[in-house]
Amino acid sequence: MTLIKRNAGVYNSFPALLDDFFAKDLFEFGPKTNGFSNLTKSIPAVNILENDNEYKIEVAAPGLKKEDIKVELNDNVLTISSETKQEKEEKDKEGRYTRREFSFSSFKRSFTVDEETIDTEKIQAGYENGILNIHVPKKAKQVPENKTKTISIS
Repeated sequence: MTLIKRNAGVYNSFPALLDDFFAKDLFEFGPKTNGFSNLTKSIPAVNILENDNEYKIEVAAPGLKKEDIKVELNDNVLTISSETKQEKEEKDKEGRYTRREFSFSSFKRSFTVDEETIDTEKIQAGYENGILNIHVPKKAKQVPENKTKTISIS
């Protein structure tokens, strides 16, 4: 059966034990085969830290190369994205495929940037040890001039 519709009743109280097994791809279980993860559906974790001078965005992106990651600022939206493709093939002596594996993975995260408080010209990014660090500096706060006027008493 490809599609099963379940109505309310006794069956919903006791779901089938094998539902989760058959609903998942068999490749999800166990270690990665030859370094490939056949199903890559995760969005990387993001930490946003704030201090007086900047916001720091940390993106967990292990296994990616710096060239695989794209960071763009367009119309006050900071977008972090990646798209990778991996292929591995094994052939027999006649050149026919005995096994061919390929996997694709991608993600995209976007953040709205307030142009009035963020210095968009000074945003910097670096990638080291599987962590993408993006420094989003705040604009210097303008201290209003002291407009105190001394009034002489006559």
